[in-house]
Amino acid sequence: MNTIRLILIAIVALTSACVTVKPQERSVLADPLMQFEGDPHAAAQLRHALENREGAYGGSSAVGGGCGCN
Repeated sequence: MNTIRLILIAIVALTSACVTVKPQERSVLADPLMQFEGDPHAAAQLRHALENREGAYGGSSAVGGGCGCN
């Protein structure tokens, strides 16, 4: 009886977290700031390669007030 109850609770917990993302909300979730950096060393190497390829340094963070004075 307890195993059935435990399985039922697990099924309810696993299915209650499912959500459908609306198309207008996908752009917010696809923001680079929302992505998890698992390995900081690998992320630094990728950032360095992108900066060299693009010919620009920085601009990958969201600090500043938007006036361009930072």
